Amino acid sequence: MRLATWNVNSVRARLAHVEQFVAQHQPDILCLQETKVTDNEFPLKAFAKMGFVHHAIAGQKSYNGVAIFSKLPFVPSESKEWCGKDDKRHLAVTLENGVEVHNFYVPAGGDVPDVTLNEKFAHKLDFMTEMSNWFTERRTEDNKLILVGDLNVAPLETDVWNHKQLLKVVSHTPIEVEHMARIYDSHDWIDAMRHFVPEPEPLYSWWSYRARDWRASNRGRRLDHVWVTPALKSHLKRMEITLDARDWEKPSDHAPVIVDFTNLR
Repeated sequence: MRLATWNVNSVRARLAHVEQFVAQHQPDILCLQETKVTDNEFPLKAFAKMGFVHHAIAGQKSYNGVAIFSKLPFVPSESKEWCGKDDKRHLAVTLENGVEVHNFYVPAGGDVPDVTLNEKFAHKLDFMTEMSNWFTERRTEDNKLILVGDLNVAPLETDVWNHKQLLKVVSHTPIEVEHMARIYDSHDWIDAMRHFVPEPEPLYSWWSYRARDWRASNRGRRLDHVWVTPALKSHLKRMEITLDARDWEKPSDHAPVIVDFTNLR
């Protein structure tokens, strides 16, 4: 089973990119974030042509939005409105093999890492607290869960291009890292990306549009994640960050992440 996650930064603006990515890599499951489109305007026919028979979408105009497309049958799973806001940041489905897939778009948090000065940052921390509490409550030893998405936190020192310079930059501040650690511990999650590329090797999935040559400067951060519960660890086979997609014309600032699993179809 091949799963891909991608903050596409507007699915309609980058539909051709999605089609190219799917043609080249043939994921069985595709999780998108920041789709930026209402459900009634989502280009579903294009995804059907790509072979995705099953879909779950949750979108709104111009902001946020998540979607799960699959060539494998699934049923909707339990979800919720986080922080009391219906802002389309989470979808969950359960595959026929019993694996539950959660697709998240965690709030970015604005520019100022201070909850007293920045409501967006406070919302981000509250959102992450609810995530850790929710998964703690649902935790069982045999849960087969996959959590993917743009979590908007680069937790490790080698998940950013310069640890010291980014300590006060939203996405890598100590308080965000602490909140992510609580989510990580809530179900003894396994970081699938670091399972294949352990520290201290740098690992990035996002590069700012401000860089003229993102490859040359390589000032990246790992904001996109794939986690699995312990029951799925032995099924992990391969991981790839598809860097070429970041080179395409008018790209998303995120690159897609692929994780392959064995014996899960």
